[in-house]
Amino acid sequence: MATITAALVKELREKTGAGMMDCKNALAEVDGDIEAAIDWLRKKGLAKAAKKAGRTAAEGLVAVESPGHSATVVEVNSETDFVARNQDFQAFAREAAKIALNTDGTIEALEAAHFPGSTTTVKDKLQELIATIGENMTLRRVTKLTVGKGYVASYVHAPVAEGLGKLGVLVALESEGDVDALATLGSQIAKHVAAMNPAAVDAAGVDASTLERESAILREKNAGKPDHVLAKIVESGLKSFYKENTLLDQPSVIPDHDGKTFSQLLKEAESKLGKPVAIKGFVRYALGEGIEKEETDFAAEVAAQSGVGKKPE
Repeated sequence: MATITAALVKELREKTGAGMMDCKNALAEVDGDIEAAIDWLRKKGLAKAAKKAGRTAAEGLVAVESPGHSATVVEVNSETDFVARNQDFQAFAREAAKIALNTDGTIEALEAAHFPGSTTTVKDKLQELIATIGENMTLRRVTKLTVGKGYVASYVHAPVAEGLGKLGVLVALESEGDVDALATLGSQIAKHVAAMNPAAVDAAGVDASTLERESAILREKNAGKPDHVLAKIVESGLKSFYKENTLLDQPSVIPDHDGKTFSQLLKEAESKLGKPVAIKGFVRYALGEGIEKEETDFAAEVAAQSGVGKKPE
């Protein structure tokens, strides 16, 4: 058996653009024959997929799966919205969310998980889709929420198919109360989260860097004032920030709630159910958020390719 050297792996990577481990596996499969390894990668769709990996994938779908005590939300990206309407792509996103229920909720675990009754992993299936459809695609992120007792509700805004859309939300309610009532309340909270995008459930959950940024803005706006006055201004400003940006302090946008905060609504729910109700967490995925999209001047691109506007030689 040939020795698979680092130099050989490097050469194969440069020729195909495939990942290091994929190159190493390919060389091992063909006893170090680099040309055969290239063919092996091409047959697997890995070489073709790797060449597309540098292209921005900011479209796609958000998929949710919520059977009760656990729920998942997955974002799968593609280069164009057209691919997001492809039935195979939609089936992959939907199945990925279901498979994620049986993982620890990390990308690594989901990629390594197998499709039911198959030896094909989620990562391999995505590579097959890339090779078949001809666009770069990425399994960008996944979150799993679980409660011991209660319900994890889900909501997809403007769904393109069941459980699929461009904005998905999960809300985990922990309670020993009636599950149907919790499901209704959870769905309402999820719709509010979709609309208002709170920073956290309560003040304790707000990210430290967010608080520092808000505090810095308040200090800068009030620079020159005595330290004891500045401290009170920052304290008061952060209280206002919590009221506007934390879920429990926000007035509900659901019409039936009459503008009550979710802190008030949870107390009402506890009174009706006769059991404590707590929001243990939520997650909101908006498709493509945080991805820098490459801006393309389509007219200029067409003109450049057709030679329009070029001066004669």
